[in-house]
Amino acid sequence: MSLFKKIFSKEKKETLDKGLEKTKTSFFNKLSKAVAGKSTVDDDVLDNLEEVLVSSDVGVNTTLKIIEQIEARVSREKYFGTDELNGILREEIAALLAKTNVGNDTEFGIPSEAERPYVIMVVGVNGVGKTTTIGKLASQFKKQGLKVVLGAADTFRAAAIDQLQVWADRVDVPMVRQEMGSDPASVAFDTLQSAVKQDADVVIIDTAGRLHNKVNLMNELTKIKRVMQKVADDKPDEVLLVLDGSTGQNAFEQAKQFTKATEVTSLAVTKLDGTAKGGVVIGISDQFQIPVKYIGVGEGIDDLQVFNKTEFVDSFFK
Repeated sequence: MSLFKKIFSKEKKETLDKGLEKTKTSFFNKLSKAVAGKSTVDDDVLDNLEEVLVSSDVGVNTTLKIIEQIEARVSREKYFGTDELNGILREEIAALLAKTNVGNDTEFGIPSEAERPYVIMVVGVNGVGKTTTIGKLASQFKKQGLKVVLGAADTFRAAAIDQLQVWADRVDVPMVRQEMGSDPASVAFDTLQSAVKQDADVVIIDTAGRLHNKVNLMNELTKIKRVMQKVADDKPDEVLLVLDGSTGQNAFEQAKQFTKATEVTSLAVTKLDGTAKGGVVIGISDQFQIPVKYIGVGEGIDDLQVFNKTEFVDSFFK
């Protein structure tokens, strides 16, 4: 491993530590109160722990899984000191994340076996950081030497097209756009056709984020997929759902609605640096059985990171 990579990895780790600081501080302050005056893990401690996990936005279903696992360990080992609880929690959370997030990547990239261009369709409600995530992704892919084309298929808001254009100009990648109110599927078609002509490696397509009418959303996303397949089979390769980590339980609801509307294959959880609700990463990954691929831990262009479950757990419990 080169010296540059070692320094870069250390910097990324420091950014991750800092990005999870609010979540970690809040969680362990609550945990300290939950075990105050207790030397062994008993029913009261488990009840308090359950409350800590739920209030930290881990989610009810995932919390119950964690509590059940700890109860089983307490039953097997009989004596279980509260001083061991941090280590046990760390193991159980790591095990949950490992079930969905199989790999442990650190660098941005696309599958080597994937047919070019690799198409990512990005979904998510307005305001979650969708456009920013697309811009940062484009920047990271370009740094890896990949040729990127963006598609502005959120044609219902002029601001969305203009915001994506700002990122395209900033990163210096081409963007395909049409007038506001154009057919989103038509934009997706033109984007993919343009990318094929340019021998692009990656296509990232922005879509409208409207949940007030799930039927329309579902029809629109289905049409975008169908039209892209006229240019290349089996596209898109990936449907990336962007969620705002600072919204806590609302992020669960958004994930629920979008997974009903389309086949979401990966997640990006943004704005973790400004919130104490980072536990949502654990809960959403577990509940929906969809891998978290990227996390946003700062406002800088390099503060979108590939989600590494080992480093995430390490920073959380550091």
